[in-house]
Amino acid sequence: MEEVPLNIRICSPVRSLALFRASPWVRDGVRAARLALGAALAVAGLSLFMAPGYRSQARLLPLEARGSSALGGMAAAAAAMGIGIPSADGSDITYPEIISSRWLRENLLDTPFTYVTKGTLLARPRTETRTLRQYLGVPGNDQACQALGELITTQRDLKSKMLTVAVETRSPQLSQAALARTLTLLETFLMEKAQTRGRARAAFAASRLKEAEAELALREQALKRFIEVNRNYSISPDPTVRISGLHLEGSLRLQQQLVSTLAINREQALLEEKNDVPLLNILDSANLPTGRSRPARARMTLLAFVLVFGGSLGWLQRRALLAGLSPTLDR
Repeated sequence: MEEVPLNIRICSPVRSLALFRASPWVRDGVRAARLALGAALAVAGLSLFMAPGYRSQARLLPLEARGSSALGGMAAAAAAMGIGIPSADGSDITYPEIISSRWLRENLLDTPFTYVTKGTLLARPRTETRTLRQYLGVPGNDQACQALGELITTQRDLKSKMLTVAVETRSPQLSQAALARTLTLLETFLMEKAQTRGRARAAFAASRLKEAEAELALREQALKRFIEVNRNYSISPDPTVRISGLHLEGSLRLQQQLVSTLAINREQALLEEKNDVPLLNILDSANLPTGRSRPARARMTLLAFVLVFGGSLGWLQRRALLAGLSPTLDR
């Protein structure tokens, strides 16, 4: 067996490395990597001067609608298989709409908060007491409500029906306080402003009871006046007097029964009103964020490197790429 000269065995890897370095793709790749590294460092430096954002979150449990046990069982079985089925009507479906309502946003904008603002790299933290309207610094009520909508986000899980509400600002304390105030306003709306069937029935029963009590007082006065004139009307020889007295007595008893029935209906309506008022079931309250949610410096730096590297390499090798695409286009 013929032996290979030693100088050939030594020079072959060196020659291969030299050929590899001389490849145009390698040369252009190195140049593109340098440009991409410079762009990534520039983006990383600029991100240090961006205002940080802190995100506070809260999770709300869904409400089970009455009379939906069968549908709830189907939804649970479907959720176990990874399929989301809309449940029966529940008041928690309207939570995102209530949070985005003008009433809630205006009340939230005018609420003062005391918080610590963490500025950029060169800015020192400072303590402030301002409203969200002053924090946003947007002129006009409509513009302020729209800008506030960008700070508050809601997201519902299709399987568990759990609602996540989040507020993101430049201060951890402000994000937590604004989210807590949002949940308080949501609960206030549900307790005081939401119109339920039980509340409507209770209001109608109370109004009707008041009218019936006024009518009862009038009939009592009419019977009293009749008795003052005809004290022994029950044994009066005049049948007209006896009939008039019995008529007034019957009318009074009927009105008393009506008042009693309306009073019972009012109490039942009040109980139904309490049952109909949706309760705000908070699983996780507003937390105090310890880490920033933006800017995502690592992601921005990596994305800048990848984009600049790919664009630079493609531009430097545009002739080779076009030459490689030409046979494909000709065919």
